Amino acid sequence: MASKLIAIVAGVGPGTGASVARKFAKTYPVVLLARKPENFESLANEINKSGGKAIGVSTDVSSQESLKNALDVIKKEFGNDIGAAAAIFNASGGFLRKPFLEIDASVFEQSLNVSALGGILFSQAFLPLLLKGKELGNEHPPTLIFTGATASVKSNAQMASFSTGKWALRALSQSLAREFGPQGVHVAHAIIDGVIDIPRTKEWLKDLGPEAKLSSDGIASDYWYLHTQPATNFTWEIDTRPAVEKW
Repeated sequence: MASKLIAIVAGVGPGTGASVARKFAKTYPVVLLARKPENFESLANEINKSGGKAIGVSTDVSSQESLKNALDVIKKEFGNDIGAAAAIFNASGGFLRKPFLEIDASVFEQSLNVSALGGILFSQAFLPLLLKGKELGNEHPPTLIFTGATASVKSNAQMASFSTGKWALRALSQSLAREFGPQGVHVAHAIIDGVIDIPRTKEWLKDLGPEAKLSSDGIASDYWYLHTQPATNFTWEIDTRPAVEKW
């Protein structure tokens, strides 16, 4: 384990968040952030039992106060001089396929509060730790990764509530990449274009075979690849999809 460096994963659940946490836990202590403790408790136990180090913190990424509390918990657990090797923002809100005129304003508020404002507050909370990670030194540059979606670049009909938040998150990531890249922090945005293979989507696309859905472990490997890129070769954006996905 790298001394005094941690990885932070927001939006931990049964798919991408959990796979990313497992991947990064092989090298760093990991902090698991999710609103509901049941989303991180079993994963934290799994990582700790396998020889890694993980703590979970119940966190609302759309709340500055909640993120401040998470940061306080992190420093209490790991010390005030801790730095971050990686911070992954995997949270999103407002996913709904519905005619625009039938969507309640609260759905748009959730999308913007979680995907957009959440990304902003998460970055403001943990970029200082990433910059500290740069000072502490590591084999790999400190990395901030945002999970995007098809809706980040293609706003389909009846997807207005989801795409508005995801487009905003992509704009944020591009701005931060241009500001913090020269400071040694690798900021990247990942477009996840397709259905991820998780328990909730088990019955989806069954007629197309197992290769019709994205592997969450494959996404985690992509994120690790981004993290291990040297400062001479920063990638801002990747997009990944199943081979059979139409795009």
